[in-house]
Amino acid sequence: QVQLVESGGGLVQPGGSLRLSCAASRSIFTFNALGWFRQAPGKERELVARLSSIGSTSYADSVKGRFTISRDNGKNTVYLQMNSLKPEDTAVYYCNFRDPWSDYWGQGTQVTVSS
Repeated sequence: QVQLVESGGGLVQPGGSLRLSCAASRSIFTFNALGWFRQAPGKERELVARLSSIGSTSYADSVKGRFTISRDNGKNTVYLQMNSLKPEDTAVYYCNFRDPWSDYWGQGTQVTVSS
């Protein structure tokens, strides 16, 4: 069973930055896709950013130019750097890794953007 452990959420003022981390219990080379989703109160979970096994990235339109997804293979960790945060970025953020057989989710980390 794969475990994904997230960290890095918190309270930040508008315009601020946060970096989320998601550490996997096995090599991230074994996954086809590495991504981050978020879910705000009363809304559906949405894809924020995704990194494919060949290194291509995709982002939700609402975060393009502000968020960056990256990986550290040696640490089996994927990051989401979030800059110029806005109140509408407030949500629980989940990492999601996919292999040919299953989807794996982190426990979620709260990000609150407020003055």
